[in-house]
Amino acid sequence: MTEEIRELKKIIEESKSIVFFGGAGVSTESGIPDFRSANGLYNQDLGRTVSPEEMISHTFYVKHPDQFFEFYRDKLIYEDAEPNYCHKALAELEKQGKVSAVVTQNIDGLHQKAGSRTVWELHGSVLRNYCENCHAFYDVDKVIKSEGVPVCDKCGGRVKPDVVLYEEGLDGEVINGAVEAISNADTLIVGGTTLIVYPAAGLINYFRGKKLVLINMSSTSADSGADLVIREPIGEVFRQVMGW
Repeated sequence: MTEEIRELKKIIEESKSIVFFGGAGVSTESGIPDFRSANGLYNQDLGRTVSPEEMISHTFYVKHPDQFFEFYRDKLIYEDAEPNYCHKALAELEKQGKVSAVVTQNIDGLHQKAGSRTVWELHGSVLRNYCENCHAFYDVDKVIKSEGVPVCDKCGGRVKPDVVLYEEGLDGEVINGAVEAISNADTLIVGGTTLIVYPAAGLINYFRGKKLVLINMSSTSADSGADLVIREPIGEVFRQVMGW
């Protein structure tokens, strides 16, 4: 165990209200690729003239729904993914009364699958889908098992994933919940994110607690203001912290 991980263990032991703010790097150890690393989704050669960022925009969804759902099913849904040590540790620390909330940019639902109860999903979830016409709810199977554009069984309307696409705003209730959690935390652990996606990344500015911890393989804009910076795979970090 490195000195940095020992320090993190000590911080967790001394904290009473930890909030974890996580990005795509949290789920890479579960086999879900991130977006901006060298092997990330945005750097893959998809054999298309349209970039991944364009394909998951609201405009592309409206204008080219067939292509959108083809890409969405292929690149954004990982139904066999399982929680890794980071997800499991956060769920266990919540049970222990240490972690008060998880704020995530991920849409995979792995925090809940691991057992976390208070999770603010800034960008929504692939596990939830709604009819744009009658608002009927559908789980992820509706999208996976549909061909082309999924349509509502009740009214025939288009079924949209409950994820925030580019050009769409974040949900106000989710933002408020995340801000309140971060504002009331005594420790904020930021992991698996480069903190370049706004407005989500700006939420850490609401932190007024004692300890700010950054766990990420590459540098972030918040490193200089952090009390502790760890450059190791986040799942392995939490495995050691928990003594697993």
